Amino acid sequence: MRLVENVLAGDRLALARLLSLIENQEAEGLEALADLYPRTGNAHMIGITGAPGTGKSTLVNQLVRRLRAATPDGEEASLKVGVVAVDPSSPFSGGAILGDRIRMRDLCGDPGVFVRSMASRGAPGGLASTTGGVAQALDAAGFDVILIETVGAGQAEVDIARTAHTTVVVTAPGMGDEVQAIKAGILEIADILVVNKADLPGTENAMRALQAMLEMGRPGKADLDGEKRDVGPAWCVPVLCTISTEGKGFDMLLDGILQHRQYLHDSGGWGESERERQRAALNALIRERLVERFLDSQPDGKFEEVLEKVVERTLSPWQAARELLQQENT
Repeated sequence: MRLVENVLAGDRLALARLLSLIENQEAEGLEALADLYPRTGNAHMIGITGAPGTGKSTLVNQLVRRLRAATPDGEEASLKVGVVAVDPSSPFSGGAILGDRIRMRDLCGDPGVFVRSMASRGAPGGLASTTGGVAQALDAAGFDVILIETVGAGQAEVDIARTAHTTVVVTAPGMGDEVQAIKAGILEIADILVVNKADLPGTENAMRALQAMLEMGRPGKADLDGEKRDVGPAWCVPVLCTISTEGKGFDMLLDGILQHRQYLHDSGGWGESERERQRAALNALIRERLVERFLDSQPDGKFEEVLEKVVERTLSPWQAARELLQQENT
């Protein structure tokens, strides 16, 4: 396929076209991604998540600069970095507002950086349903590190833990109750905690609150699906401070990310993370296809008829689902 050849040859326009095809779930893009899939599995996926207003986009911008200055072991060339910035969808067009790309405009012109904004399209969990496919395409295209910035919807953004190898949770002082801002699934998914905007009052209080929560213990990533696994020695989650607007604290943040990558390789967590990511992707695709197949198999008007009974409160949603499924099995 010509598109695949061009992507592998480093053609940025071909890569941009492929990402659009994947995001729109067009057959050509999915076929190209299938051809590229054997070349994936090499990039370090880093998730950046946290509540709105914590400065995630500016932090990503600074982190890309540090990564570009770093070099792989034994190599001369700088690391190639891909950025997938998931923006909220426009309620009118369904597209991304592209605010993240505006904040990262000073990265333009660097051939070793590729920034892709994409709309969440209403998907829960802080990611679009095609984010994983876009990240895989960047992986196959030869990017060493892929940063995935979530929407910033708050407590619902746990999907990133199943997509990234390393999850960085960003908070900021002065946002009220820091623990409340990142609890209920957000604190538990963190591999690294960052208090950004550390030049603001309340930084020490935020760090103390986070440390206190960490001391209470948290489940590991491998427990997210409810199963207990031996993942080796526990990773000690660091709490770091950064000032993104001034570029302060990023040497320690980069060092923490690289240490976590090494930990994953040494403990076997890298392979486990890959397995969980593919498990989640398969489950999501199967659910989507089964729902499509089920709705297509319904007689004309049947689903709307049952839905109307639910709206009128003459049938509960559980009864409605049972009725539709029983009809499917007969």
